[in-house]
Amino acid sequence: MADGTMDVLINKAGGAASAAGDRLPAEVQRAFADAGVTARIALLDGGALADAVRERAGKSRRLVVGGGDGTVSSAAGALAGSDAELAVLPLGTLNHLARDAGIPTDLKAAAALAIHGHARRIDTARVGRRTFINNASIGIYPAMVRSRDRLQERGLPKPVAAIPAAWAALTRAHDLRLMIDTGTGGQRLVTPLLFVGNGEYSIERGSLGCRASLDDGRLGIMAVRHRTRLALAWFALRSLFGASDPSRDFDALTTCASFQVSAAEPEINVALDGEVERMALPLTFTVRPRSLRLVMPGA
Repeated sequence: MADGTMDVLINKAGGAASAAGDRLPAEVQRAFADAGVTARIALLDGGALADAVRERAGKSRRLVVGGGDGTVSSAAGALAGSDAELAVLPLGTLNHLARDAGIPTDLKAAAALAIHGHARRIDTARVGRRTFINNASIGIYPAMVRSRDRLQERGLPKPVAAIPAAWAALTRAHDLRLMIDTGTGGQRLVTPLLFVGNGEYSIERGSLGCRASLDDGRLGIMAVRHRTRLALAWFALRSLFGASDPSRDFDALTTCASFQVSAAEPEINVALDGEVERMALPLTFTVRPRSLRLVMPGA
């Protein structure tokens, strides 16, 4: 921040951002003005955000990025390993990192934190050259995301599109036959979904999908248990309504700093913080401990 101004880069296609439409710049400007700062707002396409973050990082010690987890993940990839600080305006649909970091979803409160909060170092993770801040997965979830994105392109809202997308993915679901190597020898795994967390995710009832720590320097590896397609559909339906049974549905395999996934196929779809990319196998997952300076409460 310099001369009472702050750079605010917003993915204009983010869930809350696109819903706000033309009102968003004025609302953001007002939220920062109420906290005593003039926001220099840039509304960007998601694909242009990482380059804009890199360009501004050399000029500003702290950057504010508005969007969902995919947007924040893109910014984190540009800033990880540097001394630049990342502040987040949670303008996506789910905002998982904001939830785990305690960043408020209220725009005025998030703007005040972005200005006055302190940065704490948290972990980022990578698969290949791609950074993720929450989790990555292979199997049924990337298929669901691809189907949901196609429905969104036809005009369906994201939460509505998720339901038929989940069903479409289930009708094509099949088990993956994988080899997991954490450095102590390969382990064969048959699963419809492999989940890799940047940090250890809870599988306890009531806290499923939450992290107790953002800087434990570990990757958490979980798999959905092998099951028939009918049982998998029942699992997906229960999960959709928050009624999955961790003891029956998941295997927590291990935590580690790095590992490799291989399979018979040469390529596979990988979902990284809700964005899908086709990647060559084998996949190498690594954690980068305390590599990102994130502005958060109580830091």
